Amino acid sequence: MTVPATEPSTSDRLVLSDAQWRERLPEEAYRVLRRQGTEPAFCGGYQASTSHGPGIYRCAGCANPLFDAGTKFESGTGWPSFWIPLQGRVATSRDVAHGMVRTEVHCARCDGHLGHVFDDGPEPSNLRFCINVIALTFVPTSAKISVPDARTAIFAAGCFWGVEALFRATPGVIDTRVGYLGGTTKHPTYEEVCRDVSGHAEAVQITYDPAAISYGALLDIFFANHDPTTKDRQGPDLGRQYRSAVFTSEPAEQADFTAALARRQLKVKRPIVTTLESAAPFHVAEDYHQRYLEKRGQAVCH
Repeated sequence: MTVPATEPSTSDRLVLSDAQWRERLPEEAYRVLRRQGTEPAFCGGYQASTSHGPGIYRCAGCANPLFDAGTKFESGTGWPSFWIPLQGRVATSRDVAHGMVRTEVHCARCDGHLGHVFDDGPEPSNLRFCINVIALTFVPTSAKISVPDARTAIFAAGCFWGVEALFRATPGVIDTRVGYLGGTTKHPTYEEVCRDVSGHAEAVQITYDPAAISYGALLDIFFANHDPTTKDRQGPDLGRQYRSAVFTSEPAEQADFTAALARRQLKVKRPIVTTLESAAPFHVAEDYHQRYLEKRGQAVCH
């Protein structure tokens, strides 16, 4: 099974110091992912995972897509089991710990320990990838219809949780992802962006159907739902990471931006300071930030 080209490549590796991993991960996740730990069989997380429907299981350390839920099976062992991973997304190594010789499975992007693979699985692979629940994050498959002519837009308007929730509720929007854009660090983390040391903005990548909503209409929604007149600030949030910005390299979109800015400027008294920036590489944020407010049943914070 292959991975969509929109996903980060495993060559875009996430390499952090041990101290950074400790800060980034909950204690038990750190023990498993970074110290080759193992959860107890039939733990609470395992019981919850049995009810998951269609979707993708991602690395809890770096959001790398690892397993399609369609390859999951009940092995009776008390750990989630898969008969095949997504192509190129996991790696293996020899494990001789605890007086046994086993094949360890780890994330191909961040080297996080996932579990082990055995040769007693079902056909057609006859493999059983036995994985710790806490090393995985499940993301349900969107029920939205695929749109061949879908386009993307990238906006920054303060804390990306609320901006994403706003656009997810907008008719014509197919999907959203939050991430970081416009900085200098090669592999920005949320902690770095929050400390305003990388120069990145918290941004939202919007996939939309141009037959249902135009880029100009998205810009109007963007301008109307935050304060574009405050430099490097939205409400109490201060720093370049909260700047108002639109990211694009397409001349037509740049023209739409100029027109939308002019329309909004007629409605506000102070000068708009929103920047137009090049659509540099979009770094997908950690999984727990994706659809953050929706997961917690909270309202839009903008």
